[in-house]
Amino acid sequence: MDNDEPLEPETKDEPETKPTPQNSDETLYCEAEASVAVEKEKPARESSETDLEIEDTEKFFTTRQNELYLEACRLMSVVPVSYFLRNMEESYMNLNHHGLGPNGTKAIAIALVSNTSVVTLELADNGLMEEGILSLLEMLQENYYLQELNVSDNDLGFKGAKIISEFLQRNTSSLWNLQLSGNNFRDESAELLCQALAANYQIKTLDLSHNQFSDKGGEYMGQMLALNVGLQSLDLSWNHFYIRGAVALCNGLRANGTLQKLDLSMNGFGNEGATALGEVLRLNSSLVYLDISINDISNEGISKISKGLEFNESLKVLKLFLNPMSMDGAVLLILSIKRNPKSKMEEIDISNVLVSEQFLKILDGVCAIHPQLDVVYKAVQGLSAKKTVLLWANPMKLIQSYADQHKITVLDFFKSLSPDGKMTMPVGNFRKAIILQDKVPLNLYQVRELVKKLSDKPDTVNFSLLKTVKP
Repeated sequence: MDNDEPLEPETKDEPETKPTPQNSDETLYCEAEASVAVEKEKPARESSETDLEIEDTEKFFTTRQNELYLEACRLMSVVPVSYFLRNMEESYMNLNHHGLGPNGTKAIAIALVSNTSVVTLELADNGLMEEGILSLLEMLQENYYLQELNVSDNDLGFKGAKIISEFLQRNTSSLWNLQLSGNNFRDESAELLCQALAANYQIKTLDLSHNQFSDKGGEYMGQMLALNVGLQSLDLSWNHFYIRGAVALCNGLRANGTLQKLDLSMNGFGNEGATALGEVLRLNSSLVYLDISINDISNEGISKISKGLEFNESLKVLKLFLNPMSMDGAVLLILSIKRNPKSKMEEIDISNVLVSEQFLKILDGVCAIHPQLDVVYKAVQGLSAKKTVLLWANPMKLIQSYADQHKITVLDFFKSLSPDGKMTMPVGNFRKAIILQDKVPLNLYQVRELVKKLSDKPDTVNFSLLKTVKP
């Protein structure tokens, strides 16, 4: 029988359901993934019996990553960064000063969610704003390969500090090196960051230099350092810590047992802050490197620091450049090392201080006990031209002459200084060995010159560099 009514469908329409709300980054990532997936859909092979490789998986993965980034750029309406596309397989990615803005950063973050190559990401001076930093930190919740992040000079301010603090409280990423220099963080930002860092154990290296922390910020930092068990390196240079902030920060340092490197240069510790630091040095057994250059510390403050050094058994590098100290303060410093048989000090930088020949004689006596020590000063007052020539005699020529006389190579001479005959040595061990050897007597100037020529990275001399060193 004819029936003009339309046929009923076999299944009834299901009620419409609303999608689960997603944040913007998740939505964009899913959209980018979906777009790429549609383009990549291909029919399955009927047979796998072939001598040809089915797929170059690494190349496929890289191509897919590139397409994901390009699709993310399309969705965010930003121009793709060609350098990023070319280097997605590299471990180091330098995107400093690329003018990415929040949307360009979001596109980068989307592409990095599944990236397994990039370990270090540089994004300084890119105008990230809070949207950009939020995208990056959400990406880090999924990406466990990225370990070092530089977002310095992005003027993140209080809102950015709040986002970063919430991220740090989770302790869930693989990030251990975080650079936050020059972000206009003030004391209220310091409070948030320090609350998060007090319980954070993932971050090992933190740069908070060139911000606007004052004495109140110093108090927050001190409270954080008393509780933190993860930080090994902290840069607080170029802030505004004065007496109250300096003392509070030092109180925290007295309870800290993990921090090894601390940069406090370009602050205002003064002699009162130096007194507090002297007490830290007397008790602390973890600090290896301390920079308190340009802190308005005079001989009075140096004397307090020196008293702490008489008991310290860990510090190797102390930088005091451009403090208003004289040679009398310099003498106090080196005599404190002499009185401490367990001192590990390798370098004292007082390179704005003029010293005398009498100081050099005292230093020679100190180096007889601590041959690893190098004291960098400005110059020697009243030194005759003849003595100057002797002091600066080319050390490589002296070693070459010895090697020629004994029919050995210069490399053989240097390798004989290493207990295990290796091609590299810690700088402190090298200084000690070269001073103690009696084959080619060298002074401190000449040893310093050798260290400069043979160092390709901090704290290590490399004898393979001899082929590039001219006698």
